[in-house]
Amino acid sequence: MLDALTIATAVAALVLAAWCGFAAYRDQPTKDWHFLAMAVVSLLAAVQLVVGIVQLGRGEKPEQGTTIFVAYLIGAFACVPAAGFMSLGERTRWGSVTVAAGGVVLAVLEVRLYDIWGG
Repeated sequence: MLDALTIATAVAALVLAAWCGFAAYRDQPTKDWHFLAMAVVSLLAAVQLVVGIVQLGRGEKPEQGTTIFVAYLIGAFACVPAAGFMSLGERTRWGSVTVAAGGVVLAVLEVRLYDIWGG
């Protein structure tokens, strides 16, 4: 995996989590700017998904197994969009909390992907 991409995705996810956590602290729901930030984080996760699949296609193998690596890649890709859709259903501060939690989960998944690959 590309270490820089993994770090960038994790940092962007944590920034999103902090921003949405601050919005929740201020008793605000997710707003358009939050969704724009979610799109950027999701784009980074999508790039990581493509890079991971390309590396597997080249014959490179993760240390802890291909199946678990692909499962974590898909989970990382789906994490923030799922939280975003759930926040649309909850237009209170708890929608912001949901996205903040999704950002933290994505950052943890990035660390785990790094470990699975052999970092």
